[in-house]
Amino acid sequence: MVTTAPTALEEQLLALAGSVPDPELPVLTLAELGVVRTVHVSGPGRVEVELTPTYTGCPAIEAMSADIEQILHEHGVAEVQVRTVLSPAWSTDDISAEGRRKLAEFGIAPPRPHAADGPVPLTLAVRCPHCGSTDTELLSRFSSTACKALRRCVSCREPFDHFKEL
Repeated sequence: MVTTAPTALEEQLLALAGSVPDPELPVLTLAELGVVRTVHVSGPGRVEVELTPTYTGCPAIEAMSADIEQILHEHGVAEVQVRTVLSPAWSTDDISAEGRRKLAEFGIAPPRPHAADGPVPLTLAVRCPHCGSTDTELLSRFSSTACKALRRCVSCREPFDHFKEL
């Protein structure tokens, strides 16, 4: 399969699709979450968008698709096809630095980034987004969504969500 560089129009449409807020974490856009993969103009007024869910059973994928279709329709695209793409699989490494910053600011401990090269961190500590302490405990493996765990800071006693590493 030959891939070509995206056109200026495709880049603009990708930015529009990526600007959609995540339905479960509206503090993040789909671009910051890293789930919008590509936008391809397939003909006059026709666009294909590739979207990778955070996990295979993600219930928000339909809402994401509908919101992407709506924003592209609002900007003059007549026909929008959003395809779910599972390969390559989404990883928490796909969350942008800005997305990680926003998660912490919102009170959700962002996932730890994986080191592509270099030493593997030996700590499993999760930093409290409220006070910064690493003295935290797991309360539940699942929180408001399956991709988050519920933790509590032992230092400040505040509960918080932790976006699990994948």
